Amino acid sequence: MSLLHHPHPWLGREVEDTATGRRGILRAVTPEGHDPRPKAWLLPPGGGTEWTTDVSALTPITPVTRPAQT
Repeated sequence: MSLLHHPHPWLGREVEDTATGRRGILRAVTPEGHDPRPKAWLLPPGGGTEWTTDVSALTPITPVTRPAQT
């Protein structure tokens, strides 16, 4: 992978950032700034500003964790 990106099985999937309670699409796992530890880069499902979080704070969104649509 380029730009120091790390592979992750949830890339492109909706996940929950348990550190903030927000949900987003996992766009990349890569170092941020001078910190060599990889961070998860998330994009809100409807678009907007990306944010970063620790990879350990990710939980995949599944039919069990997603509330039923009414």
